[in-house]
Amino acid sequence: MAAALDALWEDRDVRFDITAQQMKTRPGEVLIDCLDSIEDTKGNNGDRGRLLVTNLRIIWHSLALPRVNLSVGYNTIINITTRTAHSKLRGHTEALYILTKSNNTRFEFIFTNLVLGSPRLFTSVIAVHRAYETSKMYRDLKLRAALIQNKQLRLLPREQVYDKINGVWNLSSDQGNLGTFFITNVRIVWHANMNESFNVSIPYLQIWSIRIRDSKFGLALVIESSRQSGGYVLGFKIDPVEKLQDALKEINSLHKVYSANPIFGVDYEMEEKPQALEELTVEQPPDDVEIEPDEQTDAFTAYFADGNK
Repeated sequence: MAAALDALWEDRDVRFDITAQQMKTRPGEVLIDCLDSIEDTKGNNGDRGRLLVTNLRIIWHSLALPRVNLSVGYNTIINITTRTAHSKLRGHTEALYILTKSNNTRFEFIFTNLVLGSPRLFTSVIAVHRAYETSKMYRDLKLRAALIQNKQLRLLPREQVYDKINGVWNLSSDQGNLGTFFITNVRIVWHANMNESFNVSIPYLQIWSIRIRDSKFGLALVIESSRQSGGYVLGFKIDPVEKLQDALKEINSLHKVYSANPIFGVDYEMEEKPQALEELTVEQPPDDVEIEPDEQTDAFTAYFADGNK
């Protein structure tokens, strides 16, 4: 079972000149807002473009040349502020500054709304990014978090418990810890019965593999998390063996359903519904010229935040 995260770069990368296919929404990604008069003031000053705000990223592309574009994942954002910038189309005006870090490189983006007196650029991007930041439990593996209240799992919005298994041993220590297992439509949660703060929450998004393996405690359910989440290998003993096999079957089934339609937890709706992203994506005609590989860095040098690197 490969992690769903392997196909998910949208919220964890900064990318330039992406293809029309990469601009389309992936399963679970939804378009929240679309602004048609936005200038990429730092990289394409004077060029009118369109800004697309989804629950995972923001996409800007030139209206004149759609292949001139960029995608900024919310997970790369370090800071969002508003400052005065100089636009060739608007002059000195308030703009949205976004500082990001991707693959150990810091990029800075400046977006200017060319519609006079409209604060929509700031409200859309800042509000959706805040919703992303406050919903990480859907997407990140968490250890020793505030998961349990009155011996019950604290459910996330849109989360449903499908099974609760008592008497599950966590095999992370030599003697093991007895606890309780929750299987939901979003994640797997285990907590120790004697100490509820000793727990782990594993979203399906971060599961690399799950299988039954032999251990010094006998057959165990072994969950390996993705490299991005730390590459944890977690073992759980469930007796009898039939119950262990049923748990594996149920988790695999729920993981398959989740992969087809992931729940990322970023819920934000505009009063006016935008068109589907596919309807707003312009097919990019093939270029007649070939670009040398060592020239491709020119697409993003204008956005470096730490000088000319």
